[in-house]
Amino acid sequence: MPYEYTREPLTQEEQNRLANTCQTHREKLVVWTLLDTGLRVAELAELRKSNIDWQGHCLVIYGKWEPNSGKKKRRVVPLTPRIQPLLEGHFSIHASLGLGSRTIQRMVKTAANRACISRKVSPHVLRHSFAVTAIRKGISLPSLQRLLGHDYVSTTQIYLNLHPEDVLSEFRQKW
Repeated sequence: MPYEYTREPLTQEEQNRLANTCQTHREKLVVWTLLDTGLRVAELAELRKSNIDWQGHCLVIYGKWEPNSGKKKRRVVPLTPRIQPLLEGHFSIHASLGLGSRTIQRMVKTAANRACISRKVSPHVLRHSFAVTAIRKGISLPSLQRLLGHDYVSTTQIYLNLHPEDVLSEFRQKW
């Protein structure tokens, strides 16, 4: 039987514990931005002041390379009221995030350990958590596809590990 990688997003309670355990401005900036935007770890590491549209309250992200074009794909990701002040505080002084991917991974793992989350937590788990939270809040699959920067909706569907309770709850609300 082939090995199957299951992506387990954090529960809302785990996300809250993780967010609340952050001790420094920089830790909050990393964890909260990953939870509220679904950015890939490399996209966060490469974030610069020039990627932020303050008036539009959004990030302009240049993600993975487009096939046969020699350019990175561009997408727009909204800023939540929780992370905009953190980004403003950091980027009023700095031109870049100033953290590499490995450092971001270590920060997330350290915060998860402090939050007593026993399973493996990585920036990618936070990306999955963002996707499930977005669906729970009613964001459509095509919109989520654009937010995550996926070419195909089938890729986005991989991120949708809804718990059976979520399915039952939605059925009850809508039936």
